Amino acid sequence: MLTLLAQIAPQRSTQYAALADALAAHELTLCPLGAHITAMTPVRQGGQNYLKCALSLTRLSHAHRRELGQLAMTSAFFIYYEKLGRIAGPLLRPIETEFEPPFAADLTMTRRYRGKTNELFTHFMCNIARFSSALSHRPWRTLRVFDPLSGGGTTLFTAMVLGADVAGVERSAQDVKSTVAFLKQYLRGRKYEVKKERLKKIGARWSFTIDAPQSAKRCILACGDTVESAALISGFRPHLIVADLPYGIQHQGQLPTLLAQALPVWASLLPPSGAMTLAWESKRFPRREMIALVESAGPLRVLNHPPYDALAHRVDRVIKQRDVLVARPAEAVEREMANVP
Repeated sequence: MLTLLAQIAPQRSTQYAALADALAAHELTLCPLGAHITAMTPVRQGGQNYLKCALSLTRLSHAHRRELGQLAMTSAFFIYYEKLGRIAGPLLRPIETEFEPPFAADLTMTRRYRGKTNELFTHFMCNIARFSSALSHRPWRTLRVFDPLSGGGTTLFTAMVLGADVAGVERSAQDVKSTVAFLKQYLRGRKYEVKKERLKKIGARWSFTIDAPQSAKRCILACGDTVESAALISGFRPHLIVADLPYGIQHQGQLPTLLAQALPVWASLLPPSGAMTLAWESKRFPRREMIALVESAGPLRVLNHPPYDALAHRVDRVIKQRDVLVARPAEAVEREMANVP
């Protein structure tokens, strides 16, 4: 049997110093390799934090290595040996992860704007949505991700780096225009087409088709109200919905109203195999209230068993506690539960 050592991803900013430590074990547990983990313990080697995982495997397949390379909260992986023959350990053999993203990671990091979410956390949210759906066996390049509150586009760009087709809706015309301008600038020297459409009475959208390895990638940026999402992204059927909900005192009291109006629309876009991941500030809006709101506003069921019930973490002085909620279409969850012996 193998022992895997997964290095916790180092953080560039002290503001997010504890983020990966808080979430790495949960991401590993939920990923496809998690079914083969029989024990997991945090360890420290050479001044770095790791997760030491006992696996019920004698080898890692290509698919396993690719999955490791797509994780957000861990950054390097090794086979761990207590000793080799007479040579005392610990000894580590690096693992080649074999994940080749269609876009460089700087697509998510280059653009800076006020209120931008940490890229690793956004990456984590995308992964948790896929792992929690019935599509975790499918590669990212076959999936479509929708962000109904896309802001400056971090979620869209993160999902593009992973390999997905993406669509986003944002109410602020200035945010959409600046995101479109950034993407055009970033794609200079790369083959792409962009089409702008005026959508009568509800807004406008820009549709990018970008040349990429294996298949062309789509990116839709729509300007309009998220309750009009079905019309704004018509022709784009997402498998996964990922949204970082508004933070701050200015949104207190408005979030429940927004979700009550928008969730039925978002849920109608999800296939039975899909999943939705939402992040929000849970000090001001407790988890139990969020679960009740999500399950009453749309035909959705929240996954609230371990580790889904332990994804809350501190961010900074303003966002004292952020939580992550994962929901799936209720009919699919109930059908799967009925099939469990």
